[in-house]
Parts: sequence; structure tokens; C-alpha cells
Amino acid sequence: MGIQREIIKNDQKATNVFAQKHNVSRTKRGEVLGSRGGFRGCTIWFTGLSGAGKTTISFALEEYLVARGIPAYGLDGDNVRTGLNKNLGFAPEDREENIRRVAEVGKLFADSGVVALCSFVSPYNNDRELARQLHKSVGLPFFEIHVATSLEECEKRDVKGLYKKARAGIIKGFTGIDQPYEIPVNPEVTINTENRTVDDCVQQIVEVLQTNNILPRSVVEKVIDLTVPEENLEDAIKEAEDLPSVEITKLDLQWLQVLGEGWASPLTGFMREREFLQCQHFNCLLDDGVTNQSVPVVLPISTAEKDKLSSCKQFTLRYNGVAKAIIRDPEFYEHRKEERCARQFGMFNDGHPYIKMINDSGDWLVGGDVDVLGRILWNDGLDQYRLTPNQLRAQFREMHADAVFAFQLRNPVHNGHALLMNDCKRQLVERGFKKPVLLLHPLGGWTKDDDVPLSVRMEQHKAIMDEGVLDPESTVLAIFPSPMMYAGPTEVQWHAKARMSTGANFYIVGRDPAGMPHPDPPKRDIYEPTHGGKVLRMAPGLTQLEIIPFKVAAYDMKAKAMAFFDPHRKEDFDFISGTRMRGLARSGEMPPDGFMAPKAWTVLSNYYQSLATK
Repeated sequence: MGIQREIIKNDQKATNVFAQKHNVSRTKRGEVLGSRGGFRGCTIWFTGLSGAGKTTISFALEEYLVARGIPAYGLDGDNVRTGLNKNLGFAPEDREENIRRVAEVGKLFADSGVVALCSFVSPYNNDRELARQLHKSVGLPFFEIHVATSLEECEKRDVKGLYKKARAGIIKGFTGIDQPYEIPVNPEVTINTENRTVDDCVQQIVEVLQTNNILPRSVVEKVIDLTVPEENLEDAIKEAEDLPSVEITKLDLQWLQVLGEGWASPLTGFMREREFLQCQHFNCLLDDGVTNQSVPVVLPISTAEKDKLSSCKQFTLRYNGVAKAIIRDPEFYEHRKEERCARQFGMFNDGHPYIKMINDSGDWLVGGDVDVLGRILWNDGLDQYRLTPNQLRAQFREMHADAVFAFQLRNPVHNGHALLMNDCKRQLVERGFKKPVLLLHPLGGWTKDDDVPLSVRMEQHKAIMDEGVLDPESTVLAIFPSPMMYAGPTEVQWHAKARMSTGANFYIVGRDPAGMPHPDPPKRDIYEPTHGGKVLRMAPGLTQLEIIPFKVAAYDMKAKAMAFFDPHRKEDFDFISGTRMRGLARSGEMPPDGFMAPKAWTVLSNYYQSLATK
């Protein structure tokens, strides 16, 4: 138990003072403040010993919220004592007044619709209870966060050298040394910072705020894994075997894997019509906050299948006769293929391979919550690279990554790509990151027939790492299970958004991402090659992901290496096109020295030469 102290009185001394009511309501203020409509004003009170990590977590939470359109402001003990409370010391009565003033300021911030983040040692329960009651009396939420770092750990950290001075008697009245700290009795959150990342601590608070309806679901970086837990799997499979069923295609199974592993969080299944319309018209999901979702994740079925299943409350999805998932509370709606394609691709042309697949699919779409019956495996020798978002997050934690930059690709890697990735790492190190990690993340779902197959690409990527072109100690090679749609700037948003589920906070965007040549003459691209990068930097729901633009690289004939293009000596550069690269590979010729790692080139050359013998 802490020291018993008299409950602080917060009496009104001034007379002839009358509280004035605002003309603007909290609801109305919330509609215009920030980009996430709704009143979210509250005070989050961080308490704990000096050096516990209160301000570090508070400021990280402030950055996290503001990046997601939630107005927040951090009030730190040292900052306040250099201004508003500069006339207060550290005697008990001064500590009381310090906390009272800050609580009043926090209340004003919260009433304005801002999330007030107050980081103060605030050692006494009575002081903290006064702060709580100030908010409660006017109907404002208050969250006490106990940053419960031990005194021993705080003394080890001693960033400001205060504990050393307190132990030496230079500082008097130092909390934890010669003044008490009363442990909170019933805080909303208790955080132990030892052996945890700041991001983990932030997410713990964010989840509590979302549970209490302060934050929309879309703000929580929680991967929604739809795979049935192992302990429930046997019963779920038994249930699936007794339900009506429908056979799905390989493409559908790939999208089911995307859903099951949580790449499309917060979706809980194939899109219902409301979600589909939001995706098509706004490139976002709008319920419970704004989440970027630029491509539809839908399940087409035939009219006969729709008639068969329309009265079912749940049914089984089968692939090659094997039960893969249960879809619950299904909703059937018309598959308006031309409109879907026009909005997603900007065209409706059967010469586009994905559009053709849409046109050949069922005339109805079915949405509903999905229970995936175990991890989806392809047994092609590559499943060990199909890491889920949660597995990747865990791996990045084990690597002690303080930044993750993702590179999306569906083509072989040449030294120009590697130059860009290594330059990105250099930039991050110069910005102060200690352990930036590259997520080399080739797309592993359906691709068009003339693309290099996944198995060949993975072998080529491994060869790049084996030869040290990319540092294997700071690179994670994994497969992204999504199909490729070739939908240009619309699709590139999906590629970026999905990588956010892994914890990636930087994304490298290239020239003409997710593009392809127009199927009709004259020869041209479908999409303007720079629009993908431009759209990404403007896209709603991606503000927390920093976009790293793709620099143009070409073969420097003087340096005999891939280098960033210098227009002042353009005659020294050779742009080796994909067509020329394929021609060299088919003929067994070597590219110029420094274009691609020799072992990686051998993989590619062997593949193209094998095509000639078929």
C-alpha cells in the first residue's frame, strides 16, 4: 500500500466566474477534426518511474495516431515544467499542483476532440484519481497507463543521469529513491517495457482504445487470421463435410489463402455487396474507419450454384473435392463484370488476361464470413517461403528490425533492382535506423503465361542472395500469395496495403507497377508508367507507409555496372530491355559484366533455353 495522503481538494477560489457552454458540440467538432470522422477526444495518462519509457511510448503513440488521421498531442513532464509549470518544484504540494494543472489542460485538449497524451511520473494515487475525476465529471474518457518498468531497469537505463545523482544525494526528493511511488490500483493498461519493442507497447494501447470505441478498427494494425485454430480444426472439418458445397477454382483458392492469412485485414471473408461497392467506387473500406482496399476480393459463382445455395446459412468451399473453407451468412449479388472491369482496370477488353478470367467466371458474387480449414499449402517445394503476415512480423522481431522496407516484384532481379534496394537501405541507415530489413516479396499467385514461373524466379532470387548482391543477413525472401491482376495504379495500392500487414513501413515502387502492354495496336502501355508511384503517395489509408520512389537505373558502360541514370552523360548508359535480356538468355549468351549475378543469370538462361526445346 502507498502512503495515505489527504484527498486533494479542487475548490473554486475565484468568485463571479461562470462556465460558458460552447456553440459547437463535441460531435460536430469530431466531424471536422482529423481525417477519421467522429469525436475521439480522451486523455491517456502515462504514469511510472523516471526512465520507464512513458514519453517514448507516448510520443510513438502520438506519431502513430497522427499518421492515421487521428489528432493527438503529447504533454511531457519536462516540457510542461519549462513553461506552464515552471514555477513549481518537486515538493509534494508542488507535485499535486503540477498534476492538477496538467489534468485540466488534458481535459481541454480532450474536449476539443484531440487525444491528449500526458506523460508524468505522477507518483500518488490521489493525484491520478483527481485527474480521472476531472474528466469523468464532464463525460470525457480517461485511460490510466501504468508503464511498469522496474526500478532496477530504470536505473540501468538512466538516460538523463538522474538516478546516479539521486543516489549520490545531489538530487533530493527523487521518486523511487527518497520519495515514494504508489503503484496504480486499477489502471486500464499495464505495460512492461523490458524486452519489448516500442511498437508492441503502442499496439497494446491502440487495441484497448479500439475496444473502448475511441479508435476505429482500421487503425489497429492487427492481422485478422481467418484460419481455424488447430484445436478446433477436426470439428470444423466434420461440419464442412455435412454441409452443401461448391467447387472453387485455383484462382479462388489463391484469394482464399490471401483472406485466410490476413493479407486483406480487416476483411473477414469474401466481400459482401456493401464492401464491394466501397472498394469499387472509393478504393477503400469505409465502415469503422478508412482502410485502403483498392481491389475486390470476391467469389464468383454460376446461376445454378447460386440457386442451389441461396437458402443455405453456410456452405463448404471445395478445391479438387477437398473441403477448404466454410462460408457463413452468405449474401448473393449480381456480378456486373463490365462495370467491375471498367472501374478496376479502366478497360473491358478480353485481350487482357485477368479481364478474360473475370468475363469467363460466374454471373453472381457471393460474400460472407469465412473459416479456412487449416493453412493452404501447395506442396510445390516452396511452402517454406509462404510466410503469413504474423510469421513475418515474428521474424522481423527476431532480427531486431527497426525498419522494414518491402520490394514487390514478379520478374527476375537484376543488379539495377539490387542497386535500388541497397540504396534504400543506405538512406534508412543515414536517417538513424540501426537494423533496416528488406522484405524481398515476389508475387506467388496467378500470373500471365509469358511471365517467368514462380519456381524459376525463386531460384533466381536465392542465387542473387547466395552471391551477396543482397545481404542475406538483412533480407527476408518470402512469397506473397496474391494473384497478379495487371491493374496498374489501382492494383499497386493493394500491393502496398497488403505489405503493411507484415509491419513494413517503407515500400519501394517501380516504373509502371502492375502494368502491361495494351492488348490492341498500336504498341503502347495500358497505364502511364509514373502514375503508380504518384497515386501511392496520395492514396487514402496508406499515410503510415512511406513510399520510396524508384530511381531509373541502367547499365553504365564506363563503370561496367548498373548505376543510376545520369542524363548529363546519357551516351554512357545502355538500357537493356526485357526483350533483349530474354533474347540473350535464349541464345545462351552472357549479358554485359555487372548486369546480373552470374549464378542468377545461369538460372534464367537455363529456363529460357528449356522453352526452345518444348
